[in-house]
Amino acid sequence: MSTTVTLRLEDDVKNKLEKLAESTHRSRSFLAAEAIKAYVESNEWQIAEIHQAIQEADAGDFATDAEVSAVLAKWKA
Repeated sequence: MSTTVTLRLEDDVKNKLEKLAESTHRSRSFLAAEAIKAYVESNEWQIAEIHQAIQEADAGDFATDAEVSAVLAKWKA
């Protein structure tokens, strides 16, 4: 199922979208929907990770000093 959404774009963004649509033989609508889908999925993932980290912090689930030092030692050049 899909639904229609109306949005405003700056002229230069709209022009770039039109050129991209022509180049890829896709519709502007298809490209915009794909871009929004990718944006939503990325942000949804980040928010879920943040909520999980907050729950872990609230539960007192922190790395020990030794664990942090071990990770830092791996990254020192």
